[in-house]
Amino acid sequence: MTQAATRLDVIPQSGHAGAEIRGVDLTRELAEDEIGTIRDALLKWKVVFFRDQFLDHDQHLRFSSYFGKPTPAHPLFDSIPDPDYPTIYPIFRDRFKARIANSSGYDKVRWHADVTAAVNPPFASILRAETLPPYGGDTQWSNAVAAYNGLSAPVQRLADELRAVHRFTPGDGAKPTEDYLRRVERRPLVSEHPVVRLHPETGEKALYVNPGFTQYISGVSPHESRRLLGLFFEELGRPEYTVRFKWEPGSIAFWDNRSAVHLAPSDLVTEHDRRLYRITLEGDVPVGPDGRESVALEGEPFEAV
Repeated sequence: MTQAATRLDVIPQSGHAGAEIRGVDLTRELAEDEIGTIRDALLKWKVVFFRDQFLDHDQHLRFSSYFGKPTPAHPLFDSIPDPDYPTIYPIFRDRFKARIANSSGYDKVRWHADVTAAVNPPFASILRAETLPPYGGDTQWSNAVAAYNGLSAPVQRLADELRAVHRFTPGDGAKPTEDYLRRVERRPLVSEHPVVRLHPETGEKALYVNPGFTQYISGVSPHESRRLLGLFFEELGRPEYTVRFKWEPGSIAFWDNRSAVHLAPSDLVTEHDRRLYRITLEGDVPVGPDGRESVALEGEPFEAV
């Protein structure tokens, strides 16, 4: 971090989520004020984007290290990464074949934050694009703080008191493969988190449930749990809280898992190749408005390598 700083431009991409950062070259070492500008933009906009950044694995790792400690590439699919880069998770077009037996998997994609089945989900994810199809494959993000703020005050007070159980599930209507079931059984990850999380840096309240991992709300009937989660999930997916990003080779998305959820593309029906690489950064244990921390029901924390 000895390079001279350059002026960074932070350009909002929607009303509540997403900003593109220009004027920085991520292939070189960054100055402290550049790192600070990027982090401030991340905290404000929940996801930041960069374009024309053709990083290799080592440069990707160096950029990630400015903000936190990389975790293992994935808590279940540890056999996928390059053994020389165990913290980099490749995201390829056919990646769901190891998990879902009755579809391509992309039609089962739901809003989620990464690895919330762990008691300490990653605080952030940094995804870079290398090879992309000529069309389709956009990713969306939603601001979970805006979603909480969009609830009426009585519903906010109710949500503040609730807790929910998160685990790995294959998706609605999806038939898991035997390999997927073996991996979940061998390394179970189940945690109870507050439905509303206090952001440790900004103090903001964020809805901390998601259709991808949240199984049920604790302490209420199954019927009540389904209705409450349906309400919260619908709020998270409201278009006004979201941003949609069209990938190009050299694009990077860096998002705050504590205050954003994302939706992987569901339109990858072509035979064109798609290759991206993700690094997740070690997170802390969520805390709710009442001061209670998340609890691990099964499994170990998802810690840095």
